[in-house]
Amino acid sequence: MKRSQYAVIGLGRFGSSLAKELIELGYEVLGIDKDEEAVDEMSEKLTHVVVADSTDEEVLRSLGIRNIDCAIVAIGDDIQSSILTAILLKDIGVKQVVAKALSELHGKVLQKIGVDRVIYPERDMGIRVAHQLVSPNLLDYIELSKDYTIAELTVPKRLCGRSLRELDTRAKYGCSVVAINKKNSVIIAPTASDTLDDQDIMVIIGTNQQIELFENEVRR
Repeated sequence: MKRSQYAVIGLGRFGSSLAKELIELGYEVLGIDKDEEAVDEMSEKLTHVVVADSTDEEVLRSLGIRNIDCAIVAIGDDIQSSILTAILLKDIGVKQVVAKALSELHGKVLQKIGVDRVIYPERDMGIRVAHQLVSPNLLDYIELSKDYTIAELTVPKRLCGRSLRELDTRAKYGCSVVAINKKNSVIIAPTASDTLDDQDIMVIIGTNQQIELFENEVRR
């Protein structure tokens, strides 16, 4: 089966980190930046790297960008270039266009022009760090939508040895334990009879309010 091919446009801190991780995961990555230094730095780390102006339609077409499965616009500080690049990628017919937004307004514009997914790295990281700071048992926090969140909570000693049936999180709090990460294994879709041990990590899905209620109970 053919692996997906990615293009990362903008090789600043975010773009280069994303591109390198995609390479680590085994995908082919085309890196594009108008800064020659940024391109040189990534030349041996990505599948292909080119110095190019992504706001030039002919240049993008000559790079075969239409054949890319997913293009990520990771341009750091030039909102105009980000928007123009996204418009061109959509016009050329790239299957999936993802773009980094520098602000809420920038994100709204990207959505209006049809970008498939808008990401807010700084905002999202700030939210995750804030939740981790105020919740000692919270290891990670990802907002899935406006209504639902997925969170990782360490199992406190007071819950060790208890089964999911005893916790009954769905009935009491409205959230669900969808996985338990144990020392040497992961239980996906655990049953009511599965028990919690010291140092286990519960993966929970629910609304922010439901998870907060459960997390407050866990901290008692």
